[in-house]
Amino acid sequence: FDSNNPISLRTNKKMDSRTSFLTFLLCIFLFSHFSPSDSKSIKNDPLSFSPSASLPTLTAERLIKGFNLMPKSDVNVISEDGSEAPRLVEREFDLPAAIDRRDSSGSPSLQDFGHHAGYYKLPNSKAARMFYFFFESRSNKADPVVIWLTGGPGCSSELALFYENGPFTVTNNSSLAWNDFGWDKASNLIYVDQPVGTGFSYTSDESDLRHDEDGVSNDLYDFLQAFFKEHPQFVKNDFYITGESYAGHYIPALASRVHRGNKNKEGTHINLKGFAIGNGLTNPEIQYGAYADYALDMKLISQSDHDNLSRNYAACQQSIKECGADGGEACASSYVVCNNIFQKIMNIAGNVNYYDVRKQCEGSLCYDFSNMEKFLNQKSVRKALGVGDIEFVSCSTAVYDAMQMDWMRNLEVGIPPLLDDGIKMLIYAGEYDLICNWLGNSKWVHEMEWSGQKEFVSASTVPFHVDNKEAGLMKNHGSLTFLKVHDAGHMVPMDQPKAALQMLQNWMQGKLGTPTGRTARQ
Repeated sequence: FDSNNPISLRTNKKMDSRTSFLTFLLCIFLFSHFSPSDSKSIKNDPLSFSPSASLPTLTAERLIKGFNLMPKSDVNVISEDGSEAPRLVEREFDLPAAIDRRDSSGSPSLQDFGHHAGYYKLPNSKAARMFYFFFESRSNKADPVVIWLTGGPGCSSELALFYENGPFTVTNNSSLAWNDFGWDKASNLIYVDQPVGTGFSYTSDESDLRHDEDGVSNDLYDFLQAFFKEHPQFVKNDFYITGESYAGHYIPALASRVHRGNKNKEGTHINLKGFAIGNGLTNPEIQYGAYADYALDMKLISQSDHDNLSRNYAACQQSIKECGADGGEACASSYVVCNNIFQKIMNIAGNVNYYDVRKQCEGSLCYDFSNMEKFLNQKSVRKALGVGDIEFVSCSTAVYDAMQMDWMRNLEVGIPPLLDDGIKMLIYAGEYDLICNWLGNSKWVHEMEWSGQKEFVSASTVPFHVDNKEAGLMKNHGSLTFLKVHDAGHMVPMDQPKAALQMLQNWMQGKLGTPTGRTARQ
């Protein structure tokens, strides 16, 4: 595909200029709502719906100055000539500026492997095209196929590709360097820009924006069907779904959709073996309840603050229950009520980095990912990828807002049937992340009702070793593994790349924890 293909960009129409772009804070990994208050203590006031205090766009406008990540458009909405295009169009690519042509072991260069980029025309849309990268394994084409989904909602998976677990990283001078711990060393690796409007994905009709996990998971399932039709040589490979943060919503929904498609014999059978969520948001009711406990454990708040927050949590819990029962405005209210808990913690903690509490945000900056955006918006790079004149959108405010009613939904509910059918689940979390902390993830995993719950709860916690050193603590029973990763924050593959790669390899090979030898039933 190229700029002459009807699938490519014709014009890049701007969205409403009043909407500021979500910061990396709000988009890539989850949520954060400060108030302007400098107060260092909590008043025991009831948490209530306050539209003026915590609307996502207003929060983004306050926080955007803290991150050097400024997309030119908050969603890619373009105009087309109305002609039909193939469902999936893909090309091999050779990115410019690869300064390190060989990895540290002297292996072949990046460009000697199969690197692909493409667009998929979503069938259940008016004009949506989903962009993706596909990197064939550096090691063995028989390795599992792994798909990675970044959260937000509304942030591009290229953030993980270039800063966490992709085959290369982007440097300060907008060049590429080899990543010795890229997950393509152990898998055939897919990154997808989704939901539509994120990254290089685009549409000519705003009605194509998704609002819930049904829409998101159906789009991804349709994409996977087209992907395996394009690459039939990978159909029999094991398949795993992975991702981070708000992907704690996406991943269980997609795993359930794939499993249902297999059972119903819809299209191509996808050899789903497992799914892994890193520092995710999956069960908000339990995870929001863990904020005060984690903040106290990390000495971010006092015991008195903790007690007040714990009392206030009742309003959050009730609002989540109403969201689950009624949906709609109840979910909008719950979003605001519950995020006030996090806001109050941050008022006390001050300038702490909520993705890694060991660190302070120097000035207002915590992370700077602008090099990736500059690189991907270079004309030479866009030409290599075949995206025409489309400008890369790191994080989309429009997508984020469209998915707001989905935020407080509990995605844990679909997991037990998957586990009981032998599909593996790995929940891992860096121990220094506040925003999707390991404690909240551990709590929902332990409280989840499934056939192996009793045995999992009573299982021993054992060390996870890398280079004969303890790199984490884990427990396992049957299809379920939980791993707390040492010396890592929200982005485990960025903070501990070697440990993250070994974790993935061991888990896919059934060597992480104490596996029982059960195999997935499709």
